[in-house]
Amino acid sequence: MRFTKIVFWIAGIWGILVLTPLYFLFDQIGRQDPPPITHPGFYYGFVGVGLAWQITFLIIATNPVRFRPLMIACVVEKFGYAGTLGVLYLQHRLHSSDLTFAAVDGLLGALFVVSFLKTRD
Repeated sequence: MRFTKIVFWIAGIWGILVLTPLYFLFDQIGRQDPPPITHPGFYYGFVGVGLAWQITFLIIATNPVRFRPLMIACVVEKFGYAGTLGVLYLQHRLHSSDLTFAAVDGLLGALFVVSFLKTRD
């Protein structure tokens, strides 16, 4: 149980630290990595949904056994993002430096699977 709590606390805090600054970097991202973002609703929507998931991770950390079913959705969220970045890289639509985020999410997804297995009855 301690392992699972630590994993979800780390995932939630990490995600908040990484995603929150995106609210303030909209224009800078367009300048540093052209072309500029043309659909701010998608951009800010992604950031908002991403932050909501980080809160979910923190909630799971408070009582992993109670919230165990939510871990399945958390695994899908992590592997979905990591997989998407991997595909974009293979299509030459993503910088190799962005694979760092895919690696972190892939690792967290794997730790979520382990957490799910460790919390079964």
